[in-house]
Amino acid sequence: MTVEQGIFLFISFLILFSGFMMVTRSNLVHAALYLILVLFGVAVLFVLLNAGFLAVVQIIVYIGAIAILMIFAVMLTRGDVTGEAITMNSVFGWGMLLSSLFGFALIIMLGQWPAVTSLAPALPTGWNELVEIGVAFLSPQGFVIPFEVASVLLLAALIGALYVARAPKKGE
Repeated sequence: MTVEQGIFLFISFLILFSGFMMVTRSNLVHAALYLILVLFGVAVLFVLLNAGFLAVVQIIVYIGAIAILMIFAVMLTRGDVTGEAITMNSVFGWGMLLSSLFGFALIIMLGQWPAVTSLAPALPTGWNELVEIGVAFLSPQGFVIPFEVASVLLLAALIGALYVARAPKKGE
C-alpha cells in the first residue's frame, strides 16, 4: 500500500463517518460542522487527483462561504437548535436496510464499470486545468448553456430566499 492509498482510505473513512454523523445529529450546528468535515475530505480527494484548482474552489466556496453561511443561518434563526428532536423513528430500521441494499448494489455496479476499475491516462505535459475549465465553461461547444442556466437558477433561489426571509408587514 502506498502513502497515497493510505491517505485515500483514511479520508474516505473520514468522509463516510462524518456524513453518517452529519445526518444523525439532531443539533443543527453540529451537523453543519460535520458537513464542513465532509467537504474538507472531498477537497483532499481533489488534491489526490491532482485537481488543485477544484480543491481550492471546494475550500473557498463550499467551506468558506456556503457552510459558514449555513452555520450563521442556523445560529441566527429563532428556532430551537439545541438538539431535542428525535433522530430515530419507527422506520429507521427499514431506512438502514434499504440504504445498505442500495449501497451494496451501487458497489457491485461500480465494480463492473470499466472507468472505475481502470486508471485514467496520464495528462500531457503542459496541460493547464484552469485553461481547460475556462474553455469548457465559456465555449459554445462546452457547458456555457448549463452554466448560464445554473446562474439563473441560483439567482431565482436567492430572490426566493429574500422573499421568504423578509419581515412580514402588518396585515399579512
